[in-house]
Amino acid sequence: LSLLCLSPSVTSFGPVSFPPLAQSGLYSSFSQSGQTYGLPPFGALWPGVKSEAAPSEAPSTGQPGFLSFSAAYCPAQAAPLHYSYPSQGKPSVPATPNLWFFSSDSSPPESLPAAAALPTAPPTGAREQDDVSRRNSMGKSKGKNKKAESPPTETDLERIFLWDLDETIIIFHSLLTGSYAQKFGKDPATVLNLGLQMEELIFELADTHLFFNDLEECDQVHVEDVASDDNGQDLTGSGGAGAGGANSGVQGGVEWMRKLAFRYRRLKEIYNGYKNNVGGLLSPIKRDLLLRLQTEIENVTDAWLSTALKSLLLIQGRGKCLNVLVTTTQLVPALAKVLLYGLGEVFPIENIYSATKIGKESCFERIVSRFGKKVTYVVIGDGRDEEFAAKQHNMPFWRISTHGDLVSLHQALELDFL
Repeated sequence: LSLLCLSPSVTSFGPVSFPPLAQSGLYSSFSQSGQTYGLPPFGALWPGVKSEAAPSEAPSTGQPGFLSFSAAYCPAQAAPLHYSYPSQGKPSVPATPNLWFFSSDSSPPESLPAAAALPTAPPTGAREQDDVSRRNSMGKSKGKNKKAESPPTETDLERIFLWDLDETIIIFHSLLTGSYAQKFGKDPATVLNLGLQMEELIFELADTHLFFNDLEECDQVHVEDVASDDNGQDLTGSGGAGAGGANSGVQGGVEWMRKLAFRYRRLKEIYNGYKNNVGGLLSPIKRDLLLRLQTEIENVTDAWLSTALKSLLLIQGRGKCLNVLVTTTQLVPALAKVLLYGLGEVFPIENIYSATKIGKESCFERIVSRFGKKVTYVVIGDGRDEEFAAKQHNMPFWRISTHGDLVSLHQALELDFL
């Protein structure tokens, strides 16, 4: 070992000093004095949201006049995030954008025991006392939550979802035209047959029980539109519409309008009485036919209605939120559709509007005048009518074209983005 240590062939290693590197003249320091940091446009923060300026807006504002949601938005967040709309009008860029757009709920539990912060366990008596107080506080919290889940009144609503019916919640019209079979690769003859059978049921229910023969030429936007002409007369024993029905008297006269109001009052009573049991209005044969059609249409449409119902029920279960239906179908056939497709519990008759006479833009105006401008409105549909109407009113619009759009909608609702 001593010889090895003295051998000249062994060299010692140590740190080598290098001369300092000088900055190359090719590069110069980058000045950030002119750089401004802030919130990018609304659509850039939310994937799948397309911002378009309304025609009447000045482009210099830099704010979106219309929000269009796309099914491409499919967030995968580990924890739920909360999105909050501005109370009214178009969105504005706040001073603290991160708090306004997305904020994770990181608040500690209300009933966290005091011992949790201590490095050592407390005495047995103190621990039992903490357990008792924790159970009491949890019980109070549950009581508060249950109380908050009561149905909201029209004065404390915060968000209203305006739904289209055909090809958005249900598949009906496209069954008859063949467009659904062509788009999704289904057998055209089978799809058309299902559509025709359901159409027959809809008009049979409308004619037989919902006075469509009388009301087809006296169609209204809303069931309460002629309620001011109703004198409250007892309709028992008069077929539900007064002697002679709505067609008696001079059209437009006082007597005629009064009996028309009787018809709509009775229509409302029938809807409310059978909204959870439409089979009670049908014969046993028609009831069996309805059950079969419901099953077969769900199969051929790959559970379209069930997928839409998930979002409808989620909204219904929230506090301070409401589902409203705005359809281009006449009011009475629309009510028949809602009943036959099992949507009576989701849409009270007071929340159903027909845009056949006045169009969807005017329908939206009526709804805004009813619920107020402080409410945030979200439009969900498949057609240009509701998209244009939403744009005119600066309402967010979520387009439904495929099953994926319905799935993405439900996911956005679950994550409180809508």
